[in-house]
Amino acid sequence: MPDLSFFDPNSVGLKSNNIFGLPFNEEQSQLVLLPVPWEVTVSYRSGTARGPEKIFNASLQVDLFDPEVKDGWKKGFYMQPIDRNISKRGDYLRQCAELIISNLAEGGDISENEQLSAKMKEINEGGKMLCDWVYTMTSSILKQDKMVGLIGGDHSTPLGFLKALSERYSDFGILQIDAHADLRVAYEGFTYSHASIMYNVTREIKEVTKLVQVGIRDYCDEELKLIEGSNGRIVTFFDKDIKAQQYEGATWKSICEQIVSALPQKIYISFDIDGLDPKLCPNTGTPVPGGFESEQIFYLFKMIRESGKKIIGFDLNEVSAGDQIGDCIDTIVAARVLYKLCNLMVDQN
Repeated sequence: MPDLSFFDPNSVGLKSNNIFGLPFNEEQSQLVLLPVPWEVTVSYRSGTARGPEKIFNASLQVDLFDPEVKDGWKKGFYMQPIDRNISKRGDYLRQCAELIISNLAEGGDISENEQLSAKMKEINEGGKMLCDWVYTMTSSILKQDKMVGLIGGDHSTPLGFLKALSERYSDFGILQIDAHADLRVAYEGFTYSHASIMYNVTREIKEVTKLVQVGIRDYCDEELKLIEGSNGRIVTFFDKDIKAQQYEGATWKSICEQIVSALPQKIYISFDIDGLDPKLCPNTGTPVPGGFESEQIFYLFKMIRESGKKIIGFDLNEVSAGDQIGDCIDTIVAARVLYKLCNLMVDQN
């Protein structure tokens, strides 16, 4: 551990330090954050590839005092440097994907276009490469007996991390906070689409025995059939049903109790920022009316913490920021969500 006698947690966050202005290097930190600057398959608006660096910048404004986990930061949080090779590869493939998405929107058939078919193949190979890279990076950190969190990028990014965790845990569940079900089969032809992450997880990672989705409000009939035919492996708390319970007198506490009871003992949290009310994330890739206040999700985290269930990893994704001055609420909110996730993680380990 570093000498903290000269570090003032109440002072200005220094850019020369790491995430949240903390004076830890990777070796000294119990929790390591992997930034994944990737948004190849986003289907509406881009910008999430810059999420990690934007969140880092906003994190310097987060007060370190958390009344629920007062000294969590002392265990050390560290964000690894952004891999510019991954960023450049993702930017190139994003340009390829935009051509394909534009063609599809105009009624085109990719199979009839040799050039676009080649680009589709290249994108899917790139998605596999990214998955393998994330697996390698997170496996390396886990082997050092450190905790790991992932910062996207789009929601396709954590697949490799979940595969790494599946080698350490034979049975765990995912708490997915999201506006979208993400159960599409190779959406728009992209095997590793951001809209296909949970489909890929349920098909490729048998160790994920439960997927509990919260806040879902944008999905298709095929996704609903998959949920209903999952034999309880997928439990979805749709936003409309949550709101209906509240309108009829149910407390948020009672709803959180339902969510927590549906989760197994070991939990991975996958937090898509668009699960929140879009006023808190107006620049995210595909905002959807509805959703939660951040404090509602923090209360859910509190109940998970009190339940004694163990958090084994997390991701935070789909965070973007506008180009205009003042369009920064997304990253301010995301930095605070990230800090809560970090404290929740270290408090239980």
